[in-house]
Amino acid sequence: MKKEKKEKKVIKKITKNIFLILIVFLILGSFFSLFEIGKTKETKIQISQLIQEIENNKIKKIVVKDDTIEILTLDDQTQITYKEPGENFIGLLNDYNVSPDKIKGLTIDIQNTKKSIWPDLLIYALLPLLFIGIFFYYFSRQLRKTTQKTFSFGQVKSFKTNRQENKVAFKDIGGVKEAKQEVREIIDFLKKPKKFTALGAKIPKGVLIVGAPGTGKTLLARAVAGEANVPFFHISGSEFVEMFVGVGASRVRDLFRQAKKKVPCIIFIDELDAVGRIRGGGLYGGHDEREQTLNQILVEMDGFEPNIGLVIIAATNRPDVLDPALLRPGRFDRRIILDIPDIRDREEILKIHCQKKPLVKDVSLRKIAERTPGFSGADLANLMNEAAILAVRQNKKEISMAQILESIEKVLLGPERKSHIISPKEKKITAYHEAGHALVSHLLPHCDPVRKVSIIARGQAAGYTLKMPREDKYLHTRSEFIDDLAALLGGYAAEKIFFGEVTTGASNDLKQTAHLAKKLVTEYGMSEKIGPVAFTQNKGSNFLNQQLINHRQFSEKTAQLIDEEINSLISRAFQQAQKIIQEHRTDLNKIAQLLLKKETLERQEFLQIFKDGKK
Repeated sequence: MKKEKKEKKVIKKITKNIFLILIVFLILGSFFSLFEIGKTKETKIQISQLIQEIENNKIKKIVVKDDTIEILTLDDQTQITYKEPGENFIGLLNDYNVSPDKIKGLTIDIQNTKKSIWPDLLIYALLPLLFIGIFFYYFSRQLRKTTQKTFSFGQVKSFKTNRQENKVAFKDIGGVKEAKQEVREIIDFLKKPKKFTALGAKIPKGVLIVGAPGTGKTLLARAVAGEANVPFFHISGSEFVEMFVGVGASRVRDLFRQAKKKVPCIIFIDELDAVGRIRGGGLYGGHDEREQTLNQILVEMDGFEPNIGLVIIAATNRPDVLDPALLRPGRFDRRIILDIPDIRDREEILKIHCQKKPLVKDVSLRKIAERTPGFSGADLANLMNEAAILAVRQNKKEISMAQILESIEKVLLGPERKSHIISPKEKKITAYHEAGHALVSHLLPHCDPVRKVSIIARGQAAGYTLKMPREDKYLHTRSEFIDDLAALLGGYAAEKIFFGEVTTGASNDLKQTAHLAKKLVTEYGMSEKIGPVAFTQNKGSNFLNQQLINHRQFSEKTAQLIDEEINSLISRAFQQAQKIIQEHRTDLNKIAQLLLKKETLERQEFLQIFKDGKK
C-alpha cells in the first residue's frame, strides 16, 4: 500500500509541474502578444508615392529615424518607407526635384537614434530559453528520482518503529502465558546482554512464532520490541520477492545492513512461508528467484554473532512447508506455539478489547467467553467491534449483552437476511429441517448442547442450529463423532419423514457428513473393520510445489474397504437419526410449529418444549 501511495504522489507531482509550466507558457505568450497589440498598423509605401503626397500637400509630419521614414498624413494615417543607409533625407528630396517651398512647408523631425538589440534579444530569445530550461530542469529532476527508484529495487522497504505511541506491551496481550515466558529471555538479553555473556550463554538468533491466523503472532513480536524498548524492523516475506532477478537477495542484504546499524534491535519477518518454502519445488530447479532469496537469508543468519544484539523473529501458520535449513540449530531454533485461546484466555482478551467500549452493567465477559469456543484473538476483537457498530446503528450509548450475542452469530454465520423472502412451503421445510437437527442433537448424549435454533437466513444458510460445548475440548471420542454424524443427518431425515422427499437444503450437511466419516476411517483409526491404521498420502515429487503428483500407500482392495466403511458409518448414522425422529415425532412437530411462529428459539424456550412434554 505504501509503495502504491508513493508512486501516486510522484505521478501527481509530475502532472502538477507540467500543468504549471503550461500555464507559464500561456502567460508568456499573452505577454509577448501585448507588444504586437500595442503597435499601430502602418502602411508601407514607395519613395515616389511619398514625393507625390508632398507635392499634393497631404503630409502632416515626417519623422526620420536612421534609415526609416515614418509619415503621418493629414487624415491621421501612418505610413512608412525606407531610404538608403547614410543618405540625407533633404538631399533625397532635392534629388527628386521637390521645390524648396514644399520642403519648407513640411514638419520634419530627424532622430539619429541607434536602437539596442538587447531588449528584443531578452524578450524574444532569452526569456523563452529560460522557461524551456526551467521545464527541462523539473523534468530531469523527476526523471532522476524515477531512475533512483529503479536502482533502489534492491533496498528493503522495511517499517521501523520505536515511537512511544506505536509501542505494544505484554499488558496489551491476553493469555499466551507460556509464550510470554519464552520471549522474556530475549527481552532480558536485549536489555542486559552482559548477564548472559558472563556465563557464556548465547541467545537464539531466530525465534519462530507458529500459530493459526489471528492468534497474535505479530502482536507478540511487537510486544517484545516494546518491552525491550528497541527498534523494530517489520517486513513481510512477500516483500522480498520481485519480478527482477536478484532483487530479493539484495533486499535481504540491505535489511541486515540497516539492522546492524541499529543494534540492539529486532527484525520481524511476517508470513515467512512466502519466501521460506522447501527448495527444489519450482519449475526451474535451484535457480528460482524465491530460492535465491531464501539462500541469502540463511547466509545472513550465519554471518553475524549471536550476542551482537540482533534478534530475528518470524511468524507463520504453515511450519510444515518451511525448508529444514531454516529450522536447524543456529537459525530458527526456538519455536513458540500460539494456540487458539481457551475460556480463561478469551475472557482476558475480551477485557482488553472492551477497555474503550462502554458496556451495560449486566454484560458478563465470562458468558461471552463461554459462547465463543474456537474464537481467536482477532475474532474476539472483531466481535466487540461488530457489537459496537450494532449499538451505534440502534442509537444506543452502551453495548448490551443482546448486541454482543447477535454479533457472535454474525461473526460465525454472517449477517441476518430478513429481507430474504421465501414461500410458506419452503419456510415450513426449513423449520422441520432445523427442528430435525435440534431434536437429534438434544437427545443424543454426546452432542454439544443446543443454544439456539433459527429459520432466519444468515449468510448462505436458510436456517441454522447453533450448538456450543459446555467447556473447551481438545480431545474427541468416537462416540462424540458418531453422534455428530447423526445430528448432521437430522435435517435430511426430518425432510424425508415429514415430506416424503429431500431438498437441496441438506447438501452442505451431506458434505460435512462425508468429510467427517472419511476422517474417522482414514485418519483417526476409529473404524471397527479397518482398525488403528492411518491412511496418509505420500507426496511423491517436489515438482510443481508437491501438489500434482500424489501416490496412495494402499491397494485397491483397501480403498474399496475404506469406501464401504465410510458408507456404513453414514448409513448407521442416518438410521439412528430416523429412529429418534420417529420416536419423538410429536416433539419435532412442536419445535417446527414454534419456529414457524417465532422464527427463533433460544435455549430456554427450546428446553421448555421437552419439559412440557413430560408433564
